Amino acid sequence: MAARRLGLVVGVCLAAALAGCGQGKPAPREYPRVQVMSVQSADFAAPVSLTGDIQARVQTQLSFRVGGKIIKRMVDVGDRVTARQVLAQLDPKDLQTNVDSAKAAVFAEQARVTQAQAAFVRQQKLLPKGYTSQSEYDSAQAALRSSQSALTAANAQLASAREQLSYTDLVADAPGIITARQAEVGQVVQATVPIFSLARDGERDAVFNVYESLFVAPPTDQPVPVSLVEDPSIKTSGKVREVTPAVSAQTGTLQVKVALASLPPGMNLGSVVSGSLSGPAKPSIELPWSALTKDGSDPAVWRVDAQNKASLQKVTVIRYLTGKVVIGEGLQNGEKVVVAGGQLLHPDMQVEIAAEDKP
Repeated sequence: MAARRLGLVVGVCLAAALAGCGQGKPAPREYPRVQVMSVQSADFAAPVSLTGDIQARVQTQLSFRVGGKIIKRMVDVGDRVTARQVLAQLDPKDLQTNVDSAKAAVFAEQARVTQAQAAFVRQQKLLPKGYTSQSEYDSAQAALRSSQSALTAANAQLASAREQLSYTDLVADAPGIITARQAEVGQVVQATVPIFSLARDGERDAVFNVYESLFVAPPTDQPVPVSLVEDPSIKTSGKVREVTPAVSAQTGTLQVKVALASLPPGMNLGSVVSGSLSGPAKPSIELPWSALTKDGSDPAVWRVDAQNKASLQKVTVIRYLTGKVVIGEGLQNGEKVVVAGGQLLHPDMQVEIAAEDKP
């Protein structure tokens, strides 16, 4: 009985001793371990891939200078034409009638001039002999001058009628390729209505439709790479030559023309090409996708201060790229952002920095 009591006392003493040792050395507290990156802003210009086509530097709308009925068409879309080549013809009957009428008027005026000339010659011979008066002489001279003026006017009318008749032939004013046709044989057309579109030979442009935001600042002189869509190995380069000042009401884009340095074989008029343009550079910060989280519905990142406390910071994302995001606003140079291990964080939580990446 005494031995049992002694064992119980010894057990109680050992338990008390163990409890005293545990209170003297508390277990260390563990904090979430995170990987951070010190951010550094840099100018970022996002490249944008665009699709366009090859167009002629000079494109002309060809039209008749007089109205009439088209009776003949010699070319079609895609045909190559030379300078002074006849492309189409109008019915010349009405204008030929005007020419014939003008010719008759010239013959009549020539007869009047001949008659007035003979009358004036007679007056010249009679006046010195006193067989006619000065007034008769002056009248004959005036009649001759009037008939001569009328003949000059009739000749001018004839020349104009012949010129109008020549306008029944639609002639190419330069060598090139027909890219469009707006009329057909048998159609009655008015003067100046486009009949053909002519892409003149010479320099070529790559034409793209670009959103206005890419050209808030004036375009730079940086070369623009251009490649053929169906065969990217066929490529060339150029520089932005022209940006239309007005935004298209249908597409909301600007038309950008890139003057090509050369046109390689296989890249022809009308070929579909792709180009890479860069917008104006803006100060921004690039972060890996793992750094991005949400504050409600807004994008945010976890920021770590000097005391290693985490806080949620809203940011503005200006570009989503493969493997990274581009932050425009919300962060300052030198701030530490959690790039790994931020899944279980909450505001003002103390963290342990496991590693720090270089920007």
